[in-house]
Amino acid sequence: MPEFAEIQRAFAGHIRDPERTPAPADIEARRMAIYRNLFFNNVSSLLRQGFPVLYRCLGQARWDALMRRFLIEHRATTPLFPQLGQELVAYLGEERAAQPDDPPFMRELAHYEWVEAALLFSDEEASPDLADPNGDLLVGVPVVSPLAWALSYRFPVHRIGPDCQPHMPDPEPTHLVVYRNRADEVEFLKINLVTQRLLQLLKAGEPCSGRETLETIATELRHPDPAQVIGFGAGLLDELRQRHILLGTRRLAG
Repeated sequence: MPEFAEIQRAFAGHIRDPERTPAPADIEARRMAIYRNLFFNNVSSLLRQGFPVLYRCLGQARWDALMRRFLIEHRATTPLFPQLGQELVAYLGEERAAQPDDPPFMRELAHYEWVEAALLFSDEEASPDLADPNGDLLVGVPVVSPLAWALSYRFPVHRIGPDCQPHMPDPEPTHLVVYRNRADEVEFLKINLVTQRLLQLLKAGEPCSGRETLETIATELRHPDPAQVIGFGAGLLDELRQRHILLGTRRLAG
C-alpha cells in the first residue's frame, strides 16, 4: 500500500477509535485532537438533529457512548450526510450488541424517527397524475400515497419521550401510518389492525375496488354483517383521503 494511504488509514483509524488506535507519529498531538473533536462532534450533532427524542431519552453520556461505538463498529455504505440516519438505524438493528443500559425501545424509536426524516426528504411525489382525487372510493380502485408508510411496533414509539420510557412492550402492537401531506408536513395516524390490513390489501395484489377490498376484510373477519363493514369502511376510506394517505382512485386508461 502506498505510504500516503497507510497514513490516511492510520489517521482515520485513530479518529474513529482513539483509545485503541495510535495516531500517526508525524502529526502534532494538538492538531490531532482538533481533528478528533471535529469529527466526533460533527457526526454526533448531525445525528442528534435526526434523532432528537432518542437523544433526550439517552442523555449526553449514553448518547456519546453510542456515537463512539457507532464510529468504531459501523462502516457506512453512503457518503451522503442526509442518509447517515439510515446508517445508524442499520447499525442498531443489525450490528450493535445490546448493552445493559440500552432502553428496550431504542431500536424501534430510532426507526420511527428515521421514518419521519426519510419521508420528509423523499424524492417520491404524491402527484395528481397518480389518481383521481374526487373518484368514488367504493367503486374505483383506491390509490395509497407513496408517501404513506404503514408500520407496526412493539412499543408506542409515537408517545415515547424523556417522561415516557416504557420498560416493557405493550400487550398489543402499535400500528401507525406515517405520511407526508400535501403541505410537505410529516404526520402520523394511529390505526388498528383492520385499517392496517386495509392499507396492506390496497397496496399489494390485484387492483380491487374499495368495496371489493372491504368485502375481503369482512370475509377474513367472518363478520356476520358484511354491509356493516362496508358502511364503516366507506367512512374510513374518506378519512384516509382527507389526510392524504389515499390520493383518490386509479385513473382509467385512455
